[in-house]
Amino acid sequence: MLSLIAAVLLAAVISAPTASAAELREVTGFGTNPGALRMFEYVPDGMPEGRPVVVAMHGCTQDAAGYGTGAGWVEMADRAKFALVLPQQEQANNANRCFNWFEPGDIARGSGEAESISQMVQRAVDDTGADPSRVYVTGLSAGGAMTAVMLAAYPDKFAGGGVVAGLPFGCATSAIDAFTCMNPGKDRTPQQWGDAVRGASSHQGPWPTLSIWHGTADSTVAPANQRELVEQWTNVHGIPATPTSTDTIAGYPRERYADSSGRTLVETVSITGMGHGQPIDPGTADGQCGQAGAYLLDVDVCAAWHLGESWGL
Repeated sequence: MLSLIAAVLLAAVISAPTASAAELREVTGFGTNPGALRMFEYVPDGMPEGRPVVVAMHGCTQDAAGYGTGAGWVEMADRAKFALVLPQQEQANNANRCFNWFEPGDIARGSGEAESISQMVQRAVDDTGADPSRVYVTGLSAGGAMTAVMLAAYPDKFAGGGVVAGLPFGCATSAIDAFTCMNPGKDRTPQQWGDAVRGASSHQGPWPTLSIWHGTADSTVAPANQRELVEQWTNVHGIPATPTSTDTIAGYPRERYADSSGRTLVETVSITGMGHGQPIDPGTADGQCGQAGAYLLDVDVCAAWHLGESWGL
């Protein structure tokens, strides 16, 4: 009997999965941090040098750890071996913990929250030996709007971005103005939107690619913002604001906007019937990721996985 118990215990030990030593950790002293944000970093076990960096920003009322886990970014980092940076807003900066995507002092290159996030990127590259030419940024809601800010103010630092339920860069210049941008949204010409991006830095191109995800039933950030983002970034890239191809992802409509060589520079994914939140698809199968929660919506498609695939992570 004792030998049988020993054999069973040995088999259990051999078959048990090895626990990961990697953990989400806070990084301090990453720069002058003019925006007074907190930096969290996740570096998966066995990540070699020269891998990409993904910056993922939470929405209002969320925090870095909850969004990183819930949206699926932590498990994606483990699977694909890339460094993950999770900026965190503090209530001292914004009562609802929204990134201040509408405050001029927080969205200009070299100042405020935008500069803090830029410093986080540099610290992550220095810490991990990551490839500085393969840095990507994404976020939900206010984090999505801040994603547009980073692509506009620091286009030289990012190869691509993913805006989820977000807004165009330069839409608002105050908290009151922000509510109008959120719903019903602002209708500007593609040239006006594009000029806002071009005026945010001295960068002359090439410009980051952009993937725009939005629920068609979003009453918090109107779906019209998806269209305005398309007009903004197709104008920046100098391509027409009409799709060059259409297909579906998990049954949801996708539109692609490519250049003359066929390279997709802007794309949209419209999640039919989804409200305000991050699309996820909990599970361990290929294409699945995320954990359901507030503003983390199980709609059978994981935006993080598809963004990672499009970025070649």
